[in-house]
Amino acid sequence: MIESSDVLGLMKVVYVLYVAAVFSLIGMFAFRLVRPGRVTSKGNVIFYAWVMLLIFTGVGIHILTFKKLPWVKWEMNRDRMVAEKKFDITVGDYRFRLPEERLVIKKGQTVRFSLESKDYTYGFGLFREDGTLVFQMQVVPGHKNDIVWKFDKAATYTIRSTEYSGPKGGNLMVKNAVIVAPEDVYARLVGEERRVYNE
Repeated sequence: MIESSDVLGLMKVVYVLYVAAVFSLIGMFAFRLVRPGRVTSKGNVIFYAWVMLLIFTGVGIHILTFKKLPWVKWEMNRDRMVAEKKFDITVGDYRFRLPEERLVIKKGQTVRFSLESKDYTYGFGLFREDGTLVFQMQVVPGHKNDIVWKFDKAATYTIRSTEYSGPKGGNLMVKNAVIVAPEDVYARLVGEERRVYNE
């Protein structure tokens, strides 16, 4: 699976070039407005050809992104997706209440995070150890809030609120709350979690 961190560098370059091309179109339009004399048909052809090129390029970028990034497809089909594991999480009084101390996931599993807010609008963001964002969503009170994700890399993640929910919301996080592990490590971790939970 391609992660956002893998694609981000290339997308920065693509969007900088695209924005530069859009600005050149604005420049062409401004130059045509202030240039004395009549606009020639050759100038019109170049201008409209440039407009069409930008439209096709913009649509092409989005089609490429849809085909390249798997989570876009997941989001489009998430109501029909069957998750191998589900975590029900509540948020209230500026605290995440997890079903277990650590959410242990086997590498390769598809997981549904289902969240419920008891009071305010919060965010639910999953962050890598280096502080970069894997995904995030809003958690709105009185609404169904869920996200489906497939974890293809073994790692440890921190849950953090990504929405402003008042001054206390800035500290709303659970460090190392999600552990994605290979199958052998997963079995050991799940056994430890059950033992701790039963004690």
